Amino acid sequence: MRDPIILVDGDACPVKDEIYKVAYRTSVPVVVVSNAPLRVPQHPLIRFQLVSDGFDATDDWIAEHAHAGSIVITADILLAERCLKAGAQVLGPNGRPFEQRNIGMAVATRAIRADLRAGAVGENIGGPKPFSKADRSNFLQALDKIIVKMKRGQ
Repeated sequence: MRDPIILVDGDACPVKDEIYKVAYRTSVPVVVVSNAPLRVPQHPLIRFQLVSDGFDATDDWIAEHAHAGSIVITADILLAERCLKAGAQVLGPNGRPFEQRNIGMAVATRAIRADLRAGAVGENIGGPKPFSKADRSNFLQALDKIIVKMKRGQ
């Protein structure tokens, strides 16, 4: 297995600061990927990758670079599915892992919700719940757990 690296879907990631803190503590490099300029800390472990503004360019770059040593941070279910197929560990910003055993259901649920939104003209059918302190804490614990397992070769 390759050394761990964290690939971040940076456009709307609410836990970038937490990722940086974990990276510093564990010496795991981070690549933040976006199709628009983002500020990242000036640190040898942190790198920013600007991609074109083409449709899914960020997802495509991450999926192409994901491998068995990667930890991908994203809320995008379709990107998560692609990265799991590449052998990466995938973690949502709320700390919930995407796994082979549950990604099919997540993709199907996403499709159903998209259909409902498309048919709900003028209706409020809700969206994701607000990001919370508990989500942030769950994320930190889950990321630490993944890194420890990877460094132990599990």
